[in-house]
Order: sequence, then C-alpha cells, then structure tokens
Amino acid sequence: MSDRSKTATGQSAAEARAEYEANRVANAAARERRIAEAFPDGDPGKWVSTASIIVTVAFALVTLLGVIDPDEFIVPYFVVTVGLFTAGFLIFAWVLVGMALRSRDDLLSIAGVFFLSDSAPVRTRRTLLGLLAAQVVIAVAGAAARPFTPLAVGTLVPLFGLAVVGLWAVRYGHFEAHPNGVSR
Repeated sequence: MSDRSKTATGQSAAEARAEYEANRVANAAARERRIAEAFPDGDPGKWVSTASIIVTVAFALVTLLGVIDPDEFIVPYFVVTVGLFTAGFLIFAWVLVGMALRSRDDLLSIAGVFFLSDSAPVRTRRTLLGLLAAQVVIAVAGAAARPFTPLAVGTLVPLFGLAVVGLWAVRYGHFEAHPNGVSR
C-alpha cells in the first residue's frame, strides 16, 4: 500500500470510510433516540398538520377548477390563493417573532425551524414537508397549465406551507438548550 492511499491519521481510505459510516449511523440513532425522548406521547400539534392538509386540498381544488375553466373560477381561485398568501405572510411574521423569543433559551437553527431537521418526529416532518412540496407542485402545475394567466398567483401559496412548518417548530419543536442554561 502506498503512502498516498493512507489518510493523515494513517488509515486507509476504506478504513476511513468505514469509520465515517459507523459514526453516521451512530449519530442518526442518537438523534432518533433524542427525538423519541422529546416526544414520548407521540406527535404534538396535530392541528397544524390537519389545517395544512385542509388548506392544501382546498388549494388543489381551486387550482383544478381554475385550470379547467379559468373564466368561471378565477375569482374563487384568486380569493383563495391571495388569502393563503396573506395568511402565510402573517404566520411567517409571527414565526419570526416566536423564533426571536425562543432563541433566548434554545439553540434554534434555520434547518430545525423551517425543515424540522432534528427538531420533530419523523411523521410530523414528513407530513408537513410533504404538504409544502405538494403546494409547490400544485402551484407550478397550475401556472404551467395556463401560462400568462392569473393562475401564476398560486406560486405564492407555498409561503403558507413554509410558515406552517415554522409555526409547528416554534410551538412544539425540540431544540437544545443554550449551554450552561444561560439565556441571552
């Protein structure tokens, strides 16, 4: 074996890769245990997921109707999409205030708040991020099906999904406390 195939610590590339994989698996298991301990009674805040499901279904319905007959359904489509964008904007503003308040005691991260990375149970993370992805797909599909029409307004709706993810994280998310219990 040549000197080039050894790492700085004297390991071969295969040994270094094996060590990396073992650490990755151990860290993932530790994260899963930490989340399971933080949420022993299941997933809190189911109302957030339920509201997001209802909103996503309503958005899909008005988008479908708007694509089928834009002349007839453009007003309901516009009302729903602008309403969801406005609600998303207001929720997002509330989330930012909540993040500022919560960051005094907890170590928040953008990934933890807006993508629920290491801060939520798997089911909650998959549900909320799946609904956000569905809103993006619905918005783009609606705008693509009727280009150069008011259906392009629907591309603003995923702000609602992102805000709802942040809302769940600020209200129920598990974040590490500041070291030594020091509040900022």
